[in-house]
Amino acid sequence: MTEQTGISSTPRQENTVTPPAGMPPAASGPRGTGAGPRLAREWFLVVTLATVGMFVFAGPALFALQKHPLGLAFVLIWLFAVVMGTAMGVVRHAEALAERLGEPFGTLILTLSITGIEVLSITAVMMHGENNPDLVRDTLFSVVMIVLGGMIGASLLFGGLRHREQSFNLQGANAYLGVIVPLAVFTLVLPDVTFATEGPTLSTLQKVMVGLMAAALFLIFLGIQTGRHRAFFTAPEGEPEEAHEEEEARPPLLPHLLLLLVYMVPVVYLVEQLAHPVDYVIEGLHAPQALGGVLMAILVATPEAIGGVKAAIANRLQRSVNIFLGSVLATIGLTVPIMLVVSGALGLDLNLGLPPTQLVLLVTMLAVSIITFSSGRTHLLQGAVHILMFLAFVLLLFQS
Repeated sequence: MTEQTGISSTPRQENTVTPPAGMPPAASGPRGTGAGPRLAREWFLVVTLATVGMFVFAGPALFALQKHPLGLAFVLIWLFAVVMGTAMGVVRHAEALAERLGEPFGTLILTLSITGIEVLSITAVMMHGENNPDLVRDTLFSVVMIVLGGMIGASLLFGGLRHREQSFNLQGANAYLGVIVPLAVFTLVLPDVTFATEGPTLSTLQKVMVGLMAAALFLIFLGIQTGRHRAFFTAPEGEPEEAHEEEEARPPLLPHLLLLLVYMVPVVYLVEQLAHPVDYVIEGLHAPQALGGVLMAILVATPEAIGGVKAAIANRLQRSVNIFLGSVLATIGLTVPIMLVVSGALGLDLNLGLPPTQLVLLVTMLAVSIITFSSGRTHLLQGAVHILMFLAFVLLLFQS
């Protein structure tokens, strides 16, 4: 009886072990993709909407707290954390759309979503209180230095530490940089060397030229990225990053698209509220004037950085390249023409030319990026150089 029991119990143990190994895709799939679990993952939206409601009905009382150091820190950290968490929600749904649509449409949606937040937020802050003519310039420069320096540096460094060398599509990177370099120079360098107007500004005709050039180059780039040269923006053939995860039951696109828009709207309002404590820090505590642009860049760039660094660590460097270089291109190509139109319509001043110290950093960063993406392969030394450029940017922000 003992032997029979042992023999009969063995198959039962195998039967109890085997089904769970095969059941999760069938049993947990519907649960994981149902409406209930999907809504449960949107818990932070409740925090966002509650924060919006509090500042709508009790904004003056909350801003009165910033007269005290602890109150100022509380309001600043609270708003920054909520805006960052909400922006992460935007990125999460943009990435879901990206997975469904594939490259290059996926990263295009991601970069356009973040750039949309940036443009709307800058417009809201510029319309709030006193005009800050340097905000657009500081934000553009900060995005370039944070993305090309810190984010790309972290991706190449961590990816190189794990995989030694990584590859990407050289034609795609060259296409990105071929548009980024002239747009950055015409936007942030040209105003310093023209004599049509006083200061780091452009004349009306020069603004029209720069705005049209930025918009035209961006649209032409979209044409080759989504049309005849889509292959430039996919991983080289035979590379391991081409292997994707096994496809699961995919939810429909419409919920992600709607939630993407739902998350974007409160971000713009909360960024405008964030301008109150930031202005107080700059004016009352004599912080660097560029701090507002740096914080704006951090808010819009950090959510993308997480996805880009993760992709590089997973040996999907092409996705990182598309995200980061696409982010810089979309920021300049879309923000500049839109903000030129907005500033002209609202009669706002707009300084675009960089001071000498920042000008040196920009030119060096562009040159380093061209060298990094000139061979089709990367390693950790290149990541270290980009990170050092970013650290120099942070140091010179406080001591130029």
